[in-house]
Amino acid sequence: MAIPNYQEIMLPLIRYASDEQEHHVAEAYDYVAQFFNVSDSERQDLLPSGQDKTFSNRVRWSLFYLKKARLLESPRRSYFKITEAGLNALNKQPATIDVQFLKQYPEFVEFFMGKPKDKSKTIQGADAVVQTPDEQLEDAYQESLRSLTQELLATVKACSPYFFEKLVVELLLRMGYGGSRKDAGAAVGKSGDGGIDGIIKEDPLGLGVLYLQAKRWGASVGVLKYKSLSVLCTEKKPKEAFLSLLLHLPVRR
Repeated sequence: MAIPNYQEIMLPLIRYASDEQEHHVAEAYDYVAQFFNVSDSERQDLLPSGQDKTFSNRVRWSLFYLKKARLLESPRRSYFKITEAGLNALNKQPATIDVQFLKQYPEFVEFFMGKPKDKSKTIQGADAVVQTPDEQLEDAYQESLRSLTQELLATVKACSPYFFEKLVVELLLRMGYGGSRKDAGAAVGKSGDGGIDGIIKEDPLGLGVLYLQAKRWGASVGVLKYKSLSVLCTEKKPKEAFLSLLLHLPVRR
């Protein structure tokens, strides 16, 4: 079964706490997982950042929202307990408890709204959001990253061949090739020469050399290109290495 969203978790959590006992957050993880048949592998799924588990993150946000509505409270760290308001909410036998339901509690509205300068601000539509704030931030970050990546690729694709060769050399230097020597790398090729586009000192002492061919490519790399690279390799001294770097830039239609 798919991992439930944080709003779907709210009602089972309150029912779990209806015994009026203190419960540790770890117990809530196990209860919710069993209630929704969440597998062990699903419990290990991570948010895109890789910094937190999706399942436990959603359970914590459910607890957080319920506490802000004063339906649950924290008698001590990492523990929660149902409140009188929480018991009253259960007595109404709600079909679900979500953001829309919590909007009836002034404490929750004050938390959710904050204290905006614009008093006309509303939270209409907030109940339709099924992602936790962490997940919304993750999605916004990933979208920003995708946009930046596309913009960067478009810029690189539009630059001159000589600039691209210098860019590749600089990239390899930043990756640690050549150490800190000022002459650790240089772009030496010319557009259309079919030969060496750059030279990288393999180590700070310059004992090894990497010959670089940098090409922008918008389609599959043909066999002839590899054969031409092989010919270039045979023309170099055996003790020297030849590095070929093909940057694949997909053509969007």
